[in-house]
Amino acid sequence: MVYLLPLFTVLIWGGNSIINKLAAETIEPSAMSFYRWFVAMLILTPFCLPTVIRQWNIIKPYLSKLAFLAMLGMVLNQSLGYYAGLTTTASNMSLITSLVPLLSVFISVPLLNKRISGLSIVGGVLSLSGLTFMLGQGDMSFFIHQDITQGDALMVAAAIVYALYCVLLKRWKMPLSNWTLIYMQGLFAVFMLIPLWLSSDQLLPTKGSLPLIAYAAVGASLLAPWMWVKAIDIIGADSSAMFMNLLPVVAVSLAATLLGETVQSYHFIGGLMVVSGVILSQVKLKNKRSTAIERVTQP
Repeated sequence: MVYLLPLFTVLIWGGNSIINKLAAETIEPSAMSFYRWFVAMLILTPFCLPTVIRQWNIIKPYLSKLAFLAMLGMVLNQSLGYYAGLTTTASNMSLITSLVPLLSVFISVPLLNKRISGLSIVGGVLSLSGLTFMLGQGDMSFFIHQDITQGDALMVAAAIVYALYCVLLKRWKMPLSNWTLIYMQGLFAVFMLIPLWLSSDQLLPTKGSLPLIAYAAVGASLLAPWMWVKAIDIIGADSSAMFMNLLPVVAVSLAATLLGETVQSYHFIGGLMVVSGVILSQVKLKNKRSTAIERVTQP
């Protein structure tokens, strides 16, 4: 039963790729990003604001770092994801997102002074080959004569940004609770997103976008992180982290079922190569995971 927590978390995050795609048809990406965190902060404020007031002297020295993390993880990463939904599939979005753990390994080398293992290099080559195979629709020479789609390029950028976010969380190790971290970053994100929101053609959410905003704000931004932290407390970071490798499988399955996206053989082959490479790169990291995984808020 304890393994249901990380499983449900992955199901919620897998569904978020579907939300990204559906949102592209009903609400502007800038407005979706804003309302997601605006609603989440409205819910969290009664519970988190008293703690922030009490711990203000502890929080204050970290404001610049919290603002930078908010820009990476909650503004850039998620805005790129919503814009990507305009021109790529939910399946591609989820498979590209699955590269985040691998990218984190390589970014950790300069930022955390970690040595990269041979398995990580092999895993990186395997995952990159799988991504190329998938984006090229089975043609490894695709990029020689054609360009990557805009949506896929945005998702690659989003994955790199989120990997940097995860590594910086670990590097800075702020003495704050998970909810305080999420709340402070969310507040900064709301203020950063206001200019983008004001630039939207339609400021108010449409009726069709309300359930999407609710899912992103409550499910992906609040419920999933809470279940993830609880899962880590109960079964450990290593066991919980392995469930993240199910994310592309869940998302692709949901995309095929709910959106009617056609899953081709290159999705299976490329996706298997990507996930295998990620797992391979994580072998040497066992028992060394901590803040970067424990405080994840949503790819």
